Amino acid sequence: MPEAPFRYRSPDEDSARWHGFPFRDGDIVISTRSKCGTTWAQMICALLVLQTPELPAPLTTLSPWLDWLVEPRDEVYARLAAQRHRRFVKTHTPLDGVPQDPRVTYLVVARHPLDMAVSLYHQGANIDRVRLAELTGRSAPTGPAPRRPDVPEWLRSWIDRDVDPREELDSLPGVLWHYRDAWARRDEPNVVLVHYDDLSADLAGQMRRLADRLGIDVPAPRWPQLVEAATFDRMRVRADLLVPDPLGVLKDRDAFFRRGGSGAARELLGADDLARYRARVAGSVPADLLDWLHRGR
Repeated sequence: MPEAPFRYRSPDEDSARWHGFPFRDGDIVISTRSKCGTTWAQMICALLVLQTPELPAPLTTLSPWLDWLVEPRDEVYARLAAQRHRRFVKTHTPLDGVPQDPRVTYLVVARHPLDMAVSLYHQGANIDRVRLAELTGRSAPTGPAPRRPDVPEWLRSWIDRDVDPREELDSLPGVLWHYRDAWARRDEPNVVLVHYDDLSADLAGQMRRLADRLGIDVPAPRWPQLVEAATFDRMRVRADLLVPDPLGVLKDRDAFFRRGGSGAARELLGADDLARYRARVAGSVPADLLDWLHRGR
């Protein structure tokens, strides 16, 4: 008998919302850590499934975040049940927290942990905590906001934090936990791993690879417009349609697509900090996974 999925919980998410979800043949589950290319992967799936750059609805409607607590579970289920196209659903839950179904393709997008951390830092400043608390039924924060460290200081503390990875999924141990679980499943026929830097370096090639893995046939004349619609610059122009903020949690939607590149942390940290990072991750996950994550850096 298969092992029951682990339950991941945070103030804003609960993976138990996946339990009992009625999968369909062909469903796609997009499983990523925060700021690792989630919206990019959702957009690519939308383009491949619908085969048009003109989406019929906002991306969050087409591809809801199932375990986010800001929207009632039954409403999300009902919206997905009404969809007639092939479904592609977002989650930040590792694969060991999502029911495994052979009819489903599980797409995991990974990014260099330090690049993810820099994006996470900036995203944290863009979240309206009062609005988020209101939507999740928690008490709003009161009193003056604590001092926010600068990026290098915050990165050093992020590298050094020693926490339970299943309790703090956006910590360094949590990021590695998510990737290690996916890496162990990478040879399963319905698990696809994609690296953020590969999307940056060869978007067209990665989209064709994903179409092949999903069994989607795209007519040759249609490819250029689909690839162009998935570029970072084009997605930033269409932020109102694509940013995952249907209920006003972000202070500035345009700031969501901030930079899109890689290497920011290595520009901010010194040699000693980078050495400390390498020492922290060494031995915590398989060496071949680290080589893949770091892409020879």
